Amino acid sequence: MASCVLEAPLRMSVLSEVTASSRHYVDRLFDLDPQKVLQGVMLLYLLQQETSSTELRTECAVVLGSLAMGTENNVKSLLDCHIIPALLQGLLSPDLKFIEACLRCLRTIFISPVTPEDLLYADATVISHLMALLSRSRYTQEYICQIFSHCCKLQHWHSCGFKSLPQPLLCANGPDHQTILFNHGAVQNIAHLLVSTSYKVRMQALKCFSVLAFENPQVSMTLVNVSVDGELLPQIFVKMLQRDKPIEMQLTSAKCLTSMCRAGAIRTDDSCIVLKTLPCLVRMCSKERLLEERVEGAETLAYLIETDVELQRIASITDHLIVMLADYFKYPSSVSAITDIKRLDHDLKHAHELRQAAFKLYASLGANDEDIRKKIIETENMMDRIVNGLSESSIKVRLAAVRCLHSLSRSVQQLRTSFQDHAVWKPLMKVLQNAPNEMLVVASSTLCNLLLEFSPSKEPILESGAIELLCSLTQSENLALRVNGIWALMNMAFQAEQKIKSDILRGLSTEQLFQLLSDSDVNVLMKTLGLLRNLLSTRPHIDHIMSTHGKQIMQAVTLILEGEHNIEVKEQTLCILANIADGTTAKELIMTNDDILQKIKYYMSHSNAKLQLAAMFCISNLIWNEEEGSQERQDKLRDMGIVDILHKLSQSSDPNLCDKAKTALQQYLA
Repeated sequence: MASCVLEAPLRMSVLSEVTASSRHYVDRLFDLDPQKVLQGVMLLYLLQQETSSTELRTECAVVLGSLAMGTENNVKSLLDCHIIPALLQGLLSPDLKFIEACLRCLRTIFISPVTPEDLLYADATVISHLMALLSRSRYTQEYICQIFSHCCKLQHWHSCGFKSLPQPLLCANGPDHQTILFNHGAVQNIAHLLVSTSYKVRMQALKCFSVLAFENPQVSMTLVNVSVDGELLPQIFVKMLQRDKPIEMQLTSAKCLTSMCRAGAIRTDDSCIVLKTLPCLVRMCSKERLLEERVEGAETLAYLIETDVELQRIASITDHLIVMLADYFKYPSSVSAITDIKRLDHDLKHAHELRQAAFKLYASLGANDEDIRKKIIETENMMDRIVNGLSESSIKVRLAAVRCLHSLSRSVQQLRTSFQDHAVWKPLMKVLQNAPNEMLVVASSTLCNLLLEFSPSKEPILESGAIELLCSLTQSENLALRVNGIWALMNMAFQAEQKIKSDILRGLSTEQLFQLLSDSDVNVLMKTLGLLRNLLSTRPHIDHIMSTHGKQIMQAVTLILEGEHNIEVKEQTLCILANIADGTTAKELIMTNDDILQKIKYYMSHSNAKLQLAAMFCISNLIWNEEEGSQERQDKLRDMGIVDILHKLSQSSDPNLCDKAKTALQQYLA
C-alpha cells in the first residue's frame, strides 16, 4: 500500500464521511470505479493499523459489514482483499465493541454463498477463540452461533436423507466441520444459550444445533443427555415447537428433533416425535404458512418419516396431508392474482421448490404402505403431475419426481393400472438418457419395477431400446447402477419369449457376463445368477441357449461352485444346473462333464439342507424315466454312488429331503 494514499487529511476525511453518513458512503463505495474500490481497501488497511484509534477501527468494521451486505461481487472483492484474516485478527483486541463489530462483519460475509466455509477452519486456534468469546455478550453469542451454523456445510439439509445418495466426502484434510465444532465443545458451550433472555440468541443457538445434529449420530446421542437448568434438551426443543412460538423457532426445533430421531437418539414411537414433532411439521405444510415455510416443513417431514412405516401411516392421516400437498402444485397462482408482480416473482421463485418438496414427501409417505400409495395416486391429476415433473427443466424437481414414481412403482396394483394409463415409462426412459448417477440410480430402480412380469409396460419399454441401456448400466463403476442394470435384465427375462432372451445375451456379451459373475459385490453376483436362471427356463429356451452359450455357462457354473461363496450363491448356482438338467439336449452338457457331476454328488452330502435339496433337483431331472437316454444316465450315476446317497437321504429327518430322495429312487425302480 503506497503511503502517499494515506496522508493525514485523507484519513480525517474518511473518518468524517464514515461517521457522518455511513450509508451514503457505502452506496457509492463499491462499484467498478477503481478509485472507489480503493477506498474499501483503505478501510481494511485502517482496520488493521494498531495505531488507529479503536473508534476508527470499529467504524471501519461497521462500514465493511455494510459493504458485505451489498452484492455478491462486493463480498468477492472483500475476500480478495483478505478481509477474513484481518477480521479474525481483530477478535484478539481487548475492546468488546470492536470485537462485536468484527463478528458482525464476519457473520455477514460467511452468510454469503460466495464465501468458502473452510476459511473459518484454516487456523486451528480460531474455533477455540470463538468458543471463548461466546461468554462476552449477547451479541457475540448471536453472531458466533450464526457463523457456526453457516460454516457447518458438509451436509445440506435440503439435499437431505434419501439413502441412495452417496454420502458427502469429508474434507480431504481431516475431520468434517461438525466433528471439529463438536470436539471444540460446541454442544456444552451453546446449550445454555437456548434459555437466553434474548430471542435472537436462542434462535441462533437452535439453528446451530439443527446443523450440528443433521445426520450425525455422535452429536445427536450427546444432545439427548445434555440438560440446561435441570431440563433435558429434547424437552427444551419440544417447548420451542409449541404453537405459540414463532414459526422459525417451531420449524428449527422440529428439525433438531428430526435429526436426533433419524440418528437413533430418540425412538420413532417416542411421544415427542409422534405427538409433537410430526404434527408440528404437518402444520407447516398448510396453506396458512409462507411458501418457504411450507417447503421446509415438507422436506423435513419427508426426512423424518422416510424409513418408518408407522410414522408414514400417522402422517398420512394427519390433517388431510395427502390432499393438502396437492396445493403445492398450484403455483404460480391463477391469472387473477398476477396483478401483483412482486407476488408473481416470489411464487415463481418458490414454485420449483414447492413441487420438489411435495414429490419428496409423497415418496416418503408411499414408501411402504399400499393403501397410502392408492390415496396418493387418486389425488387430483397426480400421475400427470409426476409425468410433467419428469421433464421439468429443474434437475432437482426431476429427481424428486423420479423418487416419487419409484416409491409408487412398488405397488403391483398401480403398475397394472395408473402406470399403464399414463405411459410413465416414456418420460422415464427419457430421464435415463445422459442423467447424472444420482438420478440414474433411482430411475433404473423404477425401471426394474416396471419390468416385472405382471407389468403391462414391459413390451413398450423393450421396444424403446431398454436392453442396450441396461446392458450399459451393468458396466458402470457405480455399484448401485450395476445392481439395478442386472436386476432389471433379470426381471425382463422372467417368462420372456426366446427372442428377448437372445437379445439380452447378445447385448451383455459373454465377457461381460463373466465380469459380472466375478464381481466383488454379492448383490451383483446374485442378480446375475437370477438372470441366468430366468434365461434358462422352459425347455426349448434352455436347449437353444445352451447350444450357443453352453461352454461358457458351464465354465461359469464350475467357477462359482469352486469359489468361496455363501450358501445362497451356491444354491442359486445349483438351481441353474437343475434348469440345464431339465433341457432335452442341454442335459448332455452335464452328463459329459465329470467334474460337474462330482460337484453335484458332493453337494448331495453337504451339511446344508438347502444345498442338498438343490443338488437333488439336478439328479431328479437327469434320471427322469420318460425321457430318452434315461437308462444310460441312471447307470452312469449309479456307478458314481448316487443311489447309495439317495438311500441314505431317504432316511433323513428333514421331510423335504426324505420325500425328494424317495421320488428319485422310484425312477430307478420303474
